[in-house]
Amino acid sequence: MKQLSSKVITEFYTKEIAIAAIALLSIGIHLLLRFGIATTRTVYSFPLPAIPLLVALACGTPLVLGLVIRLSRLEFSSDLLAGISIVTSVILGEYLAGTLVVLMLSGGQALEAFAVRRASFALEALARRMPSLAHRKANGLVGDIPLAEVAVGDSLVVFPHETCPVDGVVLDGSSTMNESYLTGEPYLLPKAMGSEVLSGAINGNGALTIRAAKTAVDSRYAKIMQVMRESEQGRPQLRRLGDQIGAVYTPLAIVIALLAWAFSGDPLRFLGVLVVATPCPLLIAIPVAIIGSISLAARRGIIIKDPAVLEKIDTCRVAIFDKTGTLTYGEPKLTEILPSAKFTKDETLAAVASLERYSRHPLASAMIDAAAESKLALQEAGEVSERPGEGLRGVIAGRAVQVTSRKKLAAQSPALVELLPPLGGGLECVVLIDGQYAATFQFRDEPRVEGKRFVRHLKPRHGFGRVLLVSGDRETEVRYLAEKVGITEVYASQSPEQKLALVREETKHANTVFMGDGINDAPALTAATVGIAFGKGSDVTAEAAGAVILDSSLERVDELLHIGRRMRSIALESAVGGMGLSLIGMCIAAAGYLPPVAGAITQEVIDVLAVLNALRASMTPRMLSDYDQRTDDDPIR
Repeated sequence: MKQLSSKVITEFYTKEIAIAAIALLSIGIHLLLRFGIATTRTVYSFPLPAIPLLVALACGTPLVLGLVIRLSRLEFSSDLLAGISIVTSVILGEYLAGTLVVLMLSGGQALEAFAVRRASFALEALARRMPSLAHRKANGLVGDIPLAEVAVGDSLVVFPHETCPVDGVVLDGSSTMNESYLTGEPYLLPKAMGSEVLSGAINGNGALTIRAAKTAVDSRYAKIMQVMRESEQGRPQLRRLGDQIGAVYTPLAIVIALLAWAFSGDPLRFLGVLVVATPCPLLIAIPVAIIGSISLAARRGIIIKDPAVLEKIDTCRVAIFDKTGTLTYGEPKLTEILPSAKFTKDETLAAVASLERYSRHPLASAMIDAAAESKLALQEAGEVSERPGEGLRGVIAGRAVQVTSRKKLAAQSPALVELLPPLGGGLECVVLIDGQYAATFQFRDEPRVEGKRFVRHLKPRHGFGRVLLVSGDRETEVRYLAEKVGITEVYASQSPEQKLALVREETKHANTVFMGDGINDAPALTAATVGIAFGKGSDVTAEAAGAVILDSSLERVDELLHIGRRMRSIALESAVGGMGLSLIGMCIAAAGYLPPVAGAITQEVIDVLAVLNALRASMTPRMLSDYDQRTDDDPIR
């Protein structure tokens, strides 16, 4: 079904919903006439059983035909036995029971179709983020043109807070751009003349004039959409828990029914066995356990978008983490100040923080926060400028202060570069005071304090054989994090295409969980057995994932793992227990001691027991997380 077009899937979903609605309405009318306004078996000379009979025939026929096609392909499932039960109920005159089976079967297929249709929502969300028009500048005038008409070399204006329409180079203006959705980097990146910009990035407070380097269809954002489509087409086909049990139970039930008929010569025994064999514990108990677990997860801040997540997460054996926002906080912090011999840490930090108050640089807040933590007094700045290629300049207490980068300093004063410490991981800036090298500031997006314990407990508590760290960041930064959290398998500088290929390859060998928070993670989230998105920052990522952790907490991931395991255990108890009782009933019916009517009553009792057990899934257990979250021992920072 997942290879069908979105239109076909929507039509199928609508049809199943309509059938389920008709069946539900029929059951309501039947019960109302039977126990409400009707006191006899007829109302206005209309026979009461005719209502569910008509529904069973009209709505059950297309369902049964579809199941016959599946049977011709030797595809055995719980749905197939439900189809046989519909036919059997009509033959037995148990029309209301047949309508109930129609309701369960069509409702289940509608839910499955909805889960499939949800996959296309991610692409729709991607498309919604892009503007339909671009502002082309020609002969001093700015006019709107369709995005598809943008040509390479066109001058385009990107106004404040707009989405950049194509990949290009800044011709005029200065601003910052949020590229985290595309690159995974947690920083607002400064943009000035000569800077490269990516389609899909969100512009800051300044207007930019850019030269289009690529057309819309060739730009970075369009490439991610293309990869997303490919990943959806290759999405793994998951066998649902009910189908796995039904693949064994269905042929067994049919064989018992046929043997009972063959040895006794009585077709009623065949019908009696099938009535007892109606797979309500599969059709009702498992969905009840799933819905209960979805409700429990929602109360814990975990949104389950695909019920298959709960069925599959406990079977996953490979955990794959993106770096930014999952194992890190997504906020750069000042981690080290390396002053020269002529200056002190506090001296340089106070001067830089005083100057950075006038800057919109992505690292400015980190330096201001560090100065506040050190309780340093800030002074007024004068002659502040931030011209492209020169960094941030100003005068603090009569001293000229400049904050720049290693690359810009090499072009400005090559001799001073020799005084700098070796290039380390993470980000850095260089500080000059009165033209002399003063200090190097180093920044990192620090790992979550609970990250190491969480990674360490995945194998003994949840059976994960391997844990991978996959990121678009540079090698030194990724390996720094990997060392901090205890991950040995590291893949750095990975594009969305490379992430997708890696996840697909891993999923061929074992079920995988992928955790990420950016649009660049969406294809990998789709391709993994289970995709978990962190936070609410990207609707695209949320749609691509099967589950969303709203507060970006590793504890919530652990809770999801336990909820999935608990749901699977309760569902198996309900389904297998119900199937076991049904098998006993089938044997009694095959021996001729349980006629069809008594068999139907027996099956209803089994159904009630299975559903009551399945309802436990919605109850909050005493403990939902079992990994040590303390930060006093074995510190990570």
